[in-house]
Amino acid sequence: MTSRSSAPPADLPTMRVDACSVAAPGQSDNEDQILQYGDLVGVLDGATAPAGFDTGCSHGPAWYVRRLAARLGLASAATPAASLAGLLAEAIRAVRDDHAATCDVDHPGTPSATVCLLRRSGGHLDYLVLCDSPLVFEAAGQVGVVADNRLADTMARLRGQHDPPATDDPRHRYHRAVRWQRQWMNQPDGYWVAAADPAAADRALCGTLPLTGPGRITRAALLSDGATRAVERFELYSWPQLMDLLAEAGSAELIRQVRAAETAEPDRATGHKRHDDATAIFCLFDTR
Repeated sequence: MTSRSSAPPADLPTMRVDACSVAAPGQSDNEDQILQYGDLVGVLDGATAPAGFDTGCSHGPAWYVRRLAARLGLASAATPAASLAGLLAEAIRAVRDDHAATCDVDHPGTPSATVCLLRRSGGHLDYLVLCDSPLVFEAAGQVGVVADNRLADTMARLRGQHDPPATDDPRHRYHRAVRWQRQWMNQPDGYWVAAADPAAADRALCGTLPLTGPGRITRAALLSDGATRAVERFELYSWPQLMDLLAEAGSAELIRQVRAAETAEPDRATGHKRHDDATAIFCLFDTR
């Protein structure tokens, strides 16, 4: 867990950052990654390589998210005024080059990751959300969520088109879902994720949020889907309640409560995973 602050120009809020990332119990590698470089923070969540499926790559998702985060930091240092989509495209291109000589980077199972980025830039915040790691923010007591639901929407559409028999083995359903995900990854009618194609960055959800004025952002959270289980799977909190928990108890406490729920209610864990890597970054924009 880390807690840092970054001094702003005069008359702008201080950005205080609290972050925690915890691997799933029993796993040696954390396939989530925290990024903090100056005023840029981010959460990256690597897609677990399913057992029995080839990836065309000698590396894994943990390597990919660490390398992508490092490349994002380098891109930000080289071109600090670039858009977040531009930084992500450059980082994806650089990581592709990092292993193109040894791996089949065009393989449908090549390592990939969700990306959620937030950057303070003068009197506003830039954000980027790609796949299912959302941004939650609060302004004037109201909580909003920037969520990329294209993966979930794609999978729901495919399940509706190919309804399996009730007796279908869960393993068959899982393998079919993996094949669908690979088929529709980074496709116009599917979903988008950071992998080997820099064009995915241009399909991210991007925008700006104010840091000044009556509707200014006062706090924000970047979350991997292992952390959003607190709201979306176990229903421990609403989004406003989750923001209050992060402000009062911190990101490590959120993940502790998710772990407790995973243990107490294994039947409600997401999909084939009882546990998942979990990461949360909480940003407080303080005018004091």
